[in-house]
Amino acid sequence: MPAFEELRVFSGTAHAGLAQSICDYLGIPAGDVNVFKFANDNTFVQFRENIRERDVFLVQPFSYPVNDHIMQMLIMIDAAKRASAGRITAVIPYYAYGRTDKKDQPRVPITARLIADLLTTAGASRILTMDLHAGQIQGFFNIPVDELTALPLLARYVEDKELKNVVVVATDVGAAKRSRNMAARLDVPLAIIEKRRLGNNDRTESLNVIGDVEGKIAVMVEDEVDTGGTLINSVKTLEMYGVTEIYACCTHGVLSAGAAGRIAESSLKEIVVTDTLPIANGKLNPKITVLSVAPLLGEAIHRIHSGLSVGAMFEP
Repeated sequence: MPAFEELRVFSGTAHAGLAQSICDYLGIPAGDVNVFKFANDNTFVQFRENIRERDVFLVQPFSYPVNDHIMQMLIMIDAAKRASAGRITAVIPYYAYGRTDKKDQPRVPITARLIADLLTTAGASRILTMDLHAGQIQGFFNIPVDELTALPLLARYVEDKELKNVVVVATDVGAAKRSRNMAARLDVPLAIIEKRRLGNNDRTESLNVIGDVEGKIAVMVEDEVDTGGTLINSVKTLEMYGVTEIYACCTHGVLSAGAAGRIAESSLKEIVVTDTLPIANGKLNPKITVLSVAPLLGEAIHRIHSGLSVGAMFEP
């Protein structure tokens, strides 16, 4: 028997399409909530159905405009708490500010922790998210956190392409663990690009490749692609080291600051992303493939509601 009464899924304005796809997977109608801004730029939220003692899931990736969507989620949580929801799960497919998870310079914030504190203070009972930039962000919360991964979905897509002589490439040392897991799933070798970040302006310099990539098809793995600077530099570096074709996989397609155009103009064969973030039609091009994580999130929501193991979803 479920620990809480009827399951209800509501969406903010960040990615209503993903929330609807989750509801379709679960076979339930989307929850009725009114979210908008007044003329003075203040956000208003009202649940237009009874959620007293319900198991409420609020779907809202922290997409552009990031700060607006974070604030919207906080207000939705507060509204649900004041409406006596039985449990409130914040479903955050993309957790922004994940890169700011430590003090790596003097007098800087740890914004990922600040966001965690705000979500908890607002009244979230638990968090459901995907592929955090740094796994230790889970420890910033004093409430349960379920972190899903799109790696099996991405690996299955690459497997279905039946590529030959493949090497998985980590775009930097920080991506090595995720890339190693992908290499293990594909049963292929791993290489790592040594990278140095230049200041705070999203510029990076690729230095050299650790591992054998010459004459191979490279599959790069990242948790997110933002401006595309690291990705394009990595493509150029791998070309210098003699790879024949280059593919890329990432969970979160942020694609800011002209990234989609840079990808289209590059020699990258294809980049596979998921729909944890909405990707505007203007950013899509033939080199960008989008896979849906709605079934993954829907199954996790079903398991949380029913008191089943979420981790069992990823067991062999």
